[in-house]
Amino acid sequence: MTLAKFRTPTAVLIAELDGYLSALYSPEQNHLLSAEVLLQPEVTFVVARAEGSVLGCGAIVRRGREYIEVKRMFVRPGNRGRRIGERILRHLEELGRKEGFALARLETGIRQPEALRLYERAGYRAIPAFGDYAPSGLSVFMERAL
Repeated sequence: MTLAKFRTPTAVLIAELDGYLSALYSPEQNHLLSAEVLLQPEVTFVVARAEGSVLGCGAIVRRGREYIEVKRMFVRPGNRGRRIGERILRHLEELGRKEGFALARLETGIRQPEALRLYERAGYRAIPAFGDYAPSGLSVFMERAL
């Protein structure tokens, strides 16, 4: 399975997200989910659209029954400030809540102040590294009760 399984506008959005993160962090500092992983049953990937345009995306990964991990959050720069990221995040959290998860976790980077503000406004708080992540001066680990 490849990115070709996604509709072209979504593939372009994912490429933009990868380019954005690659400009901020080195490959070993990026924790990207590949298109193949996004297609796995434990992952739900959502896209925000308006009037035929793809505006942003996000995903959750079910980590056993313990928690969901928020991944691949991105809103195109021209669409920021319209609460699209907030709506994507709330939708992902609601999906996890409906499946019985009580906790959402995420990893983001210190060079993404917009993301940090979004997560803090949404009630996420800093925690130590979790899962397979190692502590890093560039990563911020957060969680929120659902």
